[in-house]
Amino acid sequence: MAVRRTPSFVTEIPLVTTSEDLAVLTARLEAGRQLYNAVLSEGKTRLDLVRNSELYQEAKTIPRAEKKARSTAFSKAKEAYRFTEYDLQSFANQTAIASDWIKSHLDANTIQKIATRAFKSLERVGFGKAKKVRFKQKGSFTSLEGKTNKQGIRWTGDCVEWSGLKLQAIINNDPVILHGLNSKVKYVRLVRRVINRKIYWFAQLVCEGVPYQKPSNIINNGIVGIDLGVSTVAIVGDRKTIWTPFVPELASKQKKIRRLQRKMDRQRRAGNPDNFNSNGTVKKASQRVGRVPRLEATGLSKRWYRSHRYLQTAAKKREIERRQAAHRKSVHGQLVNRTLTFGKNIKSEKVSVQGWQKIFGSSIGFKAPSSFQSHLCRKAESAGGTVLMFSTRKTALSQTCLCGNKQKKSLSQRIHHCSICGLKMQRDILSAYLSRYVDPKTETLSIQSARDGWLGMEQSLLDGWQSGSKQSASTATSSKSPTPRSGIEWMSSNPIAREESEPRRVYETHVVSWNPPDLSVG
Repeated sequence: MAVRRTPSFVTEIPLVTTSEDLAVLTARLEAGRQLYNAVLSEGKTRLDLVRNSELYQEAKTIPRAEKKARSTAFSKAKEAYRFTEYDLQSFANQTAIASDWIKSHLDANTIQKIATRAFKSLERVGFGKAKKVRFKQKGSFTSLEGKTNKQGIRWTGDCVEWSGLKLQAIINNDPVILHGLNSKVKYVRLVRRVINRKIYWFAQLVCEGVPYQKPSNIINNGIVGIDLGVSTVAIVGDRKTIWTPFVPELASKQKKIRRLQRKMDRQRRAGNPDNFNSNGTVKKASQRVGRVPRLEATGLSKRWYRSHRYLQTAAKKREIERRQAAHRKSVHGQLVNRTLTFGKNIKSEKVSVQGWQKIFGSSIGFKAPSSFQSHLCRKAESAGGTVLMFSTRKTALSQTCLCGNKQKKSLSQRIHHCSICGLKMQRDILSAYLSRYVDPKTETLSIQSARDGWLGMEQSLLDGWQSGSKQSASTATSSKSPTPRSGIEWMSSNPIAREESEPRRVYETHVVSWNPPDLSVG
């Protein structure tokens, strides 16, 4: 019998914990970690057997067009070596029964969910979405969850109960929290977080239904074109355009992280002088001698002494990174909600974030454009919208003009100025506008549809260009500097800002207007 799937959302509530509660929860997390690693190790062995089997090799030869036959063949190979979710759950139950300590800390539903978690990690490797699985080190396993709200970890109205443990919740009058409490709870997840070197526990209620919507974040049913770049993002809706720097608020924390990284490196070198060569490079493990107390295993036969000051510096760095991740998630969420107010049918180029990472590694690392994309796609599809990620090779929107002319541009050229029809527009905004008219079936651009919609959208695009230029200027001048710079100095030192300042002349029709060329024959 097929399981009925319903929409879900998560409501997170902080919990009140005593020292006794923390001790019990820590022991149960450790039991879950050891069981997860045991299931992962067994599943990894079974996956290798499946891949090396004749059944699996025969299934690979079946053409991809025959989806049903190919899927059935792969399923038979997995069943032959007991690599299924049910088989790993059975192995987890047997392992827990064999260990009185694990069985005394974990219930049957939690054990099965741990096995499912390990199976999904291995399944990603089997489908080629991940290269390998990672075993959990001590302290890195931070959550446990149940299967239903009837037994095991369950929510009972104002607290979480689990095998004799009762954790009172901290409930306020937040409408988001109240909406979740008034919804049906499917199951409960317990999450541990370390904030300022203190441990806090939260209950994540996985509820049935749709999440609470603020009046300012009502999702509309329109088409939205997006052009996502490393430093900026352009969003074009039916009536409004946004062109803004991409999460500029996160840049300031990178300097603090880099300073702490250098400090940690100095402390590590001072505490382990015998582990470094005279030229500053790290010695091989076979060249190191002697043992010292309080060692950290950082690899195979590599051990390092960690001083108290080193641990304090590392804790400061982790806290800054945690805050940065939380801030990044909040900023991404605000931009996603703002985008969905334009419409829930998203069209965007399929950009290669991995390619960006090779060139702009540090910037991509803390801005996380891929995370923003996945967040936007998830919320749009959850709201009943559509998401189209089309290839840049077929469309080449940044090189295309409304008249159909294609002209190659360097990355430094941020203004589109067509030599045929005279159209002048910010490059990212024009690309986002054209993406609205990409056919979902053929993934090709309809130039005629883009022309038809231009007259009603032109002023909106110009307003977005002008607003984005002012925001870029205010962001640059508000950054900390030992001596204030005048507007002329800033414009001369920033060629992109110098180009993007031109939309101030939005009312000069010879600069920003577009006269369609005469395409008649003869």
